[in-house]
Amino acid sequence: MKSIDEHILKDQSEIESAKAEGNLPKVRHLTEELKELEEYKDHHPEDKHDPNALELFCDANPDEPECLVYDD
Repeated sequence: MKSIDEHILKDQSEIESAKAEGNLPKVRHLTEELKELEEYKDHHPEDKHDPNALELFCDANPDEPECLVYDD
């Protein structure tokens, strides 16, 4: 994806398709991903890039060891 907005639209479309197919595990996965993307967008309104999984995780869990940044 080029932008977070494109990713959100894609997930919304895929959720509807998965619902139509009755694929509940896919619906749950995409719904959680969509929630994380929307939260990231709310926290970073100026940032338009499509965040990766680590960026989403660290946005939700900034105190986790993987997300800490140390200045030497």
